[in-house]
Amino acid sequence: MILLFGSLPALAAEKRILVYGDSLSAGFGIAVAQSWPALLGQRLQTNGSGFSVTNASISGETTAGGRARLGAALAQFKPHIVILALGANDGLRGLPVAAMKDNLAAMLKLAKQRGARVLLVGMHLPPNYGQKYTQEFDAAFRDLARREKVALLPFLLEPIALDQGAYQADGLHPTAAAQPRILDHVWAALKPLLS
Repeated sequence: MILLFGSLPALAAEKRILVYGDSLSAGFGIAVAQSWPALLGQRLQTNGSGFSVTNASISGETTAGGRARLGAALAQFKPHIVILALGANDGLRGLPVAAMKDNLAAMLKLAKQRGARVLLVGMHLPPNYGQKYTQEFDAAFRDLARREKVALLPFLLEPIALDQGAYQADGLHPTAAAQPRILDHVWAALKPLLS
């Protein structure tokens, strides 16, 4: 990486948003530049907010994996805001909700200790996982946001949830064309944290 000395003051003044999620935020199956975090970066640049976006999302990431690497990511990027969008892979693998909540709680606490504002992004599971599990899974995000006093977006894919045409062939990952809709949804929850 090459840094131009003339750009250092601008970099120092820039405030950073860290998107910390899984394949739904990493841009799986599409060009990274088409993903909602990349579109968020473009929007922030256009409106002169002074914020930049770093996307540290990893396809397949679970809350346990995210918890293991968050400290290093916070130290490296020093974000003002963290968008925490993990848990979908825990749910798809049927992992215990209590363990997911413990991992998410630890990440929320760590981000806040480092001085970041946090937007917790939730997920819903399909009904074939059973009513008890899906209800506990959904409630976990609301409970954590209330307990840790962080902003909550209950369901990342809400604007496209019932639109089969908004998903790639795997039925799980949104298309490039769906990303602006997801961004608008995230933006509504994120905007209050930008002030």
